[in-house]
Amino acid sequence: MKSYKKLTTTQPAACRVEEEGAAPPPTSRGKLAPWWVGSGLLVVAVLLSTITVWVLRQVSGGWLGPTPPPKCLLVPESRRFDCYPERRVVVTQELCESRGCCFIQTSPPAEGKQGVPWCFYPPDFPSYTLESLNQTALGMVGLLVRREKAYYPRDIEKLRLDVEFETDTRLHIKITDAANPRYEVPLDVPQVTKRAENPIYSLNFSWDPFGVLLQRKATGAVLLNTTVAPLIFADQFLQISTSLPSKFLYGLGEHRGSFLHSLEWNTLTLWARDVSPTESFNLYGAHPFYLLMEEGGDAHGVFLLNSNAMEVALQPAPGLTWRTIGGVLDFYIFLGPDPNMVIQQYQQVIGFPAMPPLWALGFHLCRWGYGSSNETWQTVRAMRNYQIPQDAQWNDIDYMDGYRDFTLDSQKFASLPSLVQDLHKHGQHYVMILDPGISSTSPHGSYWPFDEGLRRGLFLNTTQGQPLIGKVWPGFTAFADFSNPDTHQWWLENLQHFYAHVPFDGLWIDMNEPSNFMDGSEHGCPPGDLDSPPYTPAVLGDSLSAKTVCASAKQKASVHYNLHNLYGLMEAKATASALIQIRGKRPFVISRSTFPSQGRYSGHWLGDNRSQWKDMYYSIPGLLSFSLFGIPLVGADICGFSGSTSEELCTRWMQLGAFYPFARNHNTQNEKAQDPTAFSPAARTAMKDVLLTRYSLLPFLYTLFHRAHLQGDTVARPLFFEFPWDVATWELDRQFLWGRSLLVTPVLEPGVDSVTGYVPQGTWYDFYTGSSVNSSGEMLKMSAPLEHLNLHIREGSVLPTQKPGTTTEMTRGNPLRLIVALSSHATAWGDLFWDDGESLDTFEQGNYSYVVFNVTQNIFTSTVLHASTEATKVTIGTLSIFGVQKPPSKVLLNGQEKPFSYLDNQILTVSDLGISLSQGFSLQWL
Repeated sequence: MKSYKKLTTTQPAACRVEEEGAAPPPTSRGKLAPWWVGSGLLVVAVLLSTITVWVLRQVSGGWLGPTPPPKCLLVPESRRFDCYPERRVVVTQELCESRGCCFIQTSPPAEGKQGVPWCFYPPDFPSYTLESLNQTALGMVGLLVRREKAYYPRDIEKLRLDVEFETDTRLHIKITDAANPRYEVPLDVPQVTKRAENPIYSLNFSWDPFGVLLQRKATGAVLLNTTVAPLIFADQFLQISTSLPSKFLYGLGEHRGSFLHSLEWNTLTLWARDVSPTESFNLYGAHPFYLLMEEGGDAHGVFLLNSNAMEVALQPAPGLTWRTIGGVLDFYIFLGPDPNMVIQQYQQVIGFPAMPPLWALGFHLCRWGYGSSNETWQTVRAMRNYQIPQDAQWNDIDYMDGYRDFTLDSQKFASLPSLVQDLHKHGQHYVMILDPGISSTSPHGSYWPFDEGLRRGLFLNTTQGQPLIGKVWPGFTAFADFSNPDTHQWWLENLQHFYAHVPFDGLWIDMNEPSNFMDGSEHGCPPGDLDSPPYTPAVLGDSLSAKTVCASAKQKASVHYNLHNLYGLMEAKATASALIQIRGKRPFVISRSTFPSQGRYSGHWLGDNRSQWKDMYYSIPGLLSFSLFGIPLVGADICGFSGSTSEELCTRWMQLGAFYPFARNHNTQNEKAQDPTAFSPAARTAMKDVLLTRYSLLPFLYTLFHRAHLQGDTVARPLFFEFPWDVATWELDRQFLWGRSLLVTPVLEPGVDSVTGYVPQGTWYDFYTGSSVNSSGEMLKMSAPLEHLNLHIREGSVLPTQKPGTTTEMTRGNPLRLIVALSSHATAWGDLFWDDGESLDTFEQGNYSYVVFNVTQNIFTSTVLHASTEATKVTIGTLSIFGVQKPPSKVLLNGQEKPFSYLDNQILTVSDLGISLSQGFSLQWL
């Protein structure tokens, strides 16, 4: 493998900024010039920087200190990579220069904001040298050597570089200790056996200092250039930086904020933490993956397979720095080039999401503070009385005896088994909460979960080998070690015991960061480099043990320091497995803490939000981000969890929430009820209507989940995924799509009766009326009275819908209505996946039907590509075709004339078809 050559002026302009960064042949061991220095830029940069600093010094009266060396002055502010990222430290010139870095004070940022780092790397800061590089069957292997120590302890002198060209659109780069094994994330990833033959990327290296240069062949866009700052690889501090080809970056969860991240000196911390969603805090899950849109509409993604505490620093260069305190640097790069393809390629590595049971896509209702099973039952009956759709009733921790897992309050929840029986009789389901903290204070012999877990050694232990005791809802608790396979068996046995009394259908796993009301344990945490590492990322609470367990806690697979971010994933895996063994059907699990691959085992809700308008808005970036993370079954607590909602807010939120992939209304204790029956007749009717709309769309939604399970398609989808060439869509996060076809434009503000939304180029049809809107790609004002949610169908689509019932079980027996939205060329396409809605592996075992709908030349065709007996139980009743330009003279169904209606807004409707879904047919209009 040769080092990369200087790019000529005939190559794409986007790449020529890298020209001076070209590496010499390996034999010359040449020094790499800084990436941002061009031949003429050097003089200009030095001159401008010198003049600027001189002026500032005159104005400031010399407070900026002595003039920095020229090599420091020529680094533009936006490209200063932080050499002293420690928080809670006043960085002085002495501290900075002790690390061999440049020190230039700049104006302090606004309160609560980060700014230009005062201490940053000079262009000649020592890094690793690529000493050797050899071809392998799958790629290359290299040796990196650092000749000068960096400033963190236990610097690793020699590193191994492994490169695998896994597919034409996927590159795998791994950097680890050349001499000693290190912790690596125990995640099953694909093992390739053949090198990619025609990759759409080119990979080159700088030898001294070592750097990676990755380009897209088609455009020449530089996707990665790690020569922008030194590589540091110490035992507990690993750092690598790169330039970015644009500022349009998404992902890197879990955080609250806009969908598009700001690159204005923005640091995102990844360390699972129990805290109400708040801007700038590290939240419940960790997802070290980003998607970036490139100029022209191409996209790529980068995944760092690392589960240690981490932060990702974004800066306006544009540039990015990965900073983690353990493990290895294990990168997967996905080349798309379409954003949908990037997410599919990512899930080919982490695993595709599980297919949920159909009832999981119905409406769920919960609150903390029902107080009793009878009050819970009363709510269910009220929902039935008003014929408001509901598929699942939940209970929070108040069903337990003393908040202890696997127990039942025998006084207040004595009738719970009868309630669950009643739910099942009505085709409904029951879901309950579980926490991973197991009460440790019950008298010996009185609480089997703790006694047996202790006997088998299944809890997190202190460094002294005793169970680590923290405090959660039941008081003092031990924490189940889900990295131990034996714990999965114990978890199953506990659930089997409880299921014998209360036959639940799904499980809600909460507090699994894991959350702890103490910092560390009842005795704090021991001194040492695990609980007090040389560098602590910018975590909330400034300590790894803040509101969780000690990082030094011992688990079966490793220390908690390495496994913390995996805790929720491992619990979800154990829980899904237990549900399969107990019920023999598809598991339904909703988890608070998540990590890559979680979609294989659970969905996610966005945590303990508040009943505020801004929380409703922030839920949209939240669900779009989790679509990127391969967890499509996601939603927020509709109407807000904490605080008191209003009728207007709850009505608008029910409208938005009806289009969360996972739709649950949930409320805290000591607040007024916020289920639909609690409001005025007008609000209640608006909520009922939008839920009926959701239920009518279940065949479409269920098919989207099939495509997610099969190939990693997103369900809730950002607009730019379908219109990547339209830059106006790149920042939109107040609207979203279901699949490629249905545009949702919710009202997110109080006191309004209209909403302004972006309508991408093309023809869109009002979901309710079929009236068309022709857009050139523009913001349009739409009428939005309190009872109305704007929904638009994209031209060229066929949406399978169904007459809604009050449960998914009732709905799935009703006739289908196919809505056809003709394109400007009078074509359309759609599909439908249909099975029994709950059995395991129906697709894999062939127990499903798959039907494709197509329209061309005034002929609608339904083609059954795969059939099962389930499809014989449902009929297609109605066909509605939007956008038929002129009234037909007749309609032929399989060659036979059929009555029809035609409206002035160009809708052709054919009713009473009565055709089995298992039968193909054609319908022509003349």
